[in-house]
Amino acid sequence: MAFSLTVNGERREVDLPGDVPLLWVLRDALDLTGTKFGCGVAACGSCTVHVDGQAVRSCQVALADVWGGVTTIEGLGTPDAMHAVQAAWVEQQVAQCGYCQSGQIMQAAALLAETPAPSDDDIDAAMQGNLCRCGTYPRIRAAIHAAAARLSEG
Repeated sequence: MAFSLTVNGERREVDLPGDVPLLWVLRDALDLTGTKFGCGVAACGSCTVHVDGQAVRSCQVALADVWGGVTTIEGLGTPDAMHAVQAAWVEQQVAQCGYCQSGQIMQAAALLAETPAPSDDDIDAAMQGNLCRCGTYPRIRAAIHAAAARLSEG
């Protein structure tokens, strides 16, 4: 069946069954491989993308159930500038292996869109579903605070 969806601001057509998880639509049909497969059961957060501005686990959203525009890590910033969260990730040297980072960044960006000046408790609550095997949680928290400061400056 053919589906039309907006991904990173661009209208895209895919001819796939409606029960295919959005993760595989993005990675296999649209070649947007920044979104990672981690667990397949929404327990790790590595597949996090935004649908209509909301952070969701793309491994659990069926193509037929996509309710708005999709933003992936590839569409978070602009061709000329990284998003504030991406820039803070680099400055704070968050990534080690890097596998979970696109999901972490997408979750953090959604948090900051909703809570511009989060406390440590806000960050911990929002990020609890995103696992990092390398244990860079203190750097993740620092990067989110740095991104919040950058965004508040305009």
